[in-house]
Amino acid sequence: MSTVSSMSGSSGTPAHPYAVLAAQRLLPVLRNADADEAVRAAIRLLAAGCRAVELTTSTPGWAAAVARTAGLEDVRGRRALIGVGTVTTAAQAAAALDAGAAFLVSPYPAPEVREIAGRRGAVFIEGGFTPAEIASAVRAAGAAKVFPAHVGGPRFVRSLRAVLPDAVLVPTGGIRPDEVPAWIAAGATAVGIGDGLPADPAELAALFVDPACGPGRGAPGERGPAAQAAVQAGAQTAVRPADQPAVQAADRAVAAPEQRL
Repeated sequence: MSTVSSMSGSSGTPAHPYAVLAAQRLLPVLRNADADEAVRAAIRLLAAGCRAVELTTSTPGWAAAVARTAGLEDVRGRRALIGVGTVTTAAQAAAALDAGAAFLVSPYPAPEVREIAGRRGAVFIEGGFTPAEIASAVRAAGAAKVFPAHVGGPRFVRSLRAVLPDAVLVPTGGIRPDEVPAWIAAGATAVGIGDGLPADPAELAALFVDPACGPGRGAPGERGPAAQAAVQAGAQTAVRPADQPAVQAADRAVAAPEQRL
């Protein structure tokens, strides 16, 4: 049996992406060569205990990858939250939501995306760098992606947290997995990671430990349930066969986005 399964019936517990990010602490951001590679990468993360994963529009065939993964569960039986990042246009936003995206992320202020998200009741984590851009995103939706985060460092997030105490702040860009605890300590809700995720299943699972500990804060050498499951699953976790109708619909959404606005 695969450690990652599709949703059926009432299995899996609905959860708001902000709550999941606050518990997970680390948000993987996937940029892959094609849709198949993105699906495999997402399934490895779900098998490691990660629940929220961000695919990106820079991956060819990204909408099909979203459609193929949006109905999956993680290793603990929780419904996956597959988001789409680098969303900068209304067409991309509509195509992502049509494919089943649980949330949208932009790298910078994107009024078109904000409009589509508002119209369709979707979760949108809008990007910003200046305090004004970040505050604007927070006022609109309660959350902001701080990008590129490495320029300001954790001290910048600490300053933002002082004036935006209730905001969901997700710094992303130039951050390594082993640096996540420093960013969380500075006030980040979660941290976006695009590079440096380990290939070893056990090491990958170790990043998604008990939320009470946070990434990298468990006892040295401790291996939790997610790590144990990932080791047992190893490379045997198989990619779920594509849901052909969903994939075809996603492909049509990308081919003719103007018809979906």
